Amino acid sequence: MSDFTHGFWPIYISVITLVSIIGTWIFLKKQTTRKLAPGEKAELMEHTWDGDLQDLNNPLPRWWLGLFYGTLVFALVYLALWPGLGNFPGLLKWTQLGEYEAEVKAAEAKFQPVYAAFMQQDIPTVAADPDARAIGRNLFLTYCSQCHGSNAEGSRGYPNLTDGDWLYGGDPDTIRATLVEGRAGMMPPMGDALGTDGTKEVAHFVLALSGRQHDAALAAAGKPKFEENCAACHMPDGTGMQAMGAPNLTNNMWLYGGSEAAIIESIAKGRNGVMPGIDQTLGTTSNKDAKLHLLTAYVYSLSQKQ
Repeated sequence: MSDFTHGFWPIYISVITLVSIIGTWIFLKKQTTRKLAPGEKAELMEHTWDGDLQDLNNPLPRWWLGLFYGTLVFALVYLALWPGLGNFPGLLKWTQLGEYEAEVKAAEAKFQPVYAAFMQQDIPTVAADPDARAIGRNLFLTYCSQCHGSNAEGSRGYPNLTDGDWLYGGDPDTIRATLVEGRAGMMPPMGDALGTDGTKEVAHFVLALSGRQHDAALAAAGKPKFEENCAACHMPDGTGMQAMGAPNLTNNMWLYGGSEAAIIESIAKGRNGVMPGIDQTLGTTSNKDAKLHLLTAYVYSLSQKQ
């Protein structure tokens, strides 16, 4: 019961709960102790319907009273064994965390042989195994689909993992490093340095690099500006640099959109892309390395032709 922020509330809840149960018991007892004497007629209440339908004050059936008292006894036993009275943990010391840890431990013991077998294989071999990919897909849906989508095709600002175009590299070791450590990509804003006209010129040169429709004169004017301000990361030919996560600008695959307006926005305002590492998310379970191995293999398999 760590949600309580003041010592008053656990006491308040405990008192209200116990008083309610005991009060209900006393009220029920007082209302059901009187029995009809032999030959005595039940008290006639004021209500009468259809001329002869009468409302009599008969004692409640014993089976109904037994059920009512049974629920009260059950409530007291439950509150004694399990948490429910403020900070009192219950005699069984049950907690949600303990239940979760027990289930995780049981699951790890169950799947340990399966994980152990895959851990003996390299990533390409695991990636080619349908059973391994099924497990990896479940892990992907749990840890990665919120950003990259359930089909791994990403969306604006989130890379498509199925097209073979990699910001930092698509070999198994690099994919694993990306998963474990995360990535922080930053493109500085160049709008002030280039000015409005210069930004548009560089944007048309970028459009030309990927063979998109562009203004040749603007692209020619933007080439030296690109070489001066952008080539250090994207390389003079625009093919990018995976060591820095700088995208390839020649293949017509766009993380934030490839229209003139989107490119101008990227150049002028810059971009900041952050992928958190899942090393901590996977926890400290004994199968953590195996899960990472299978998840790496699944991501690797997405861009491979099966």
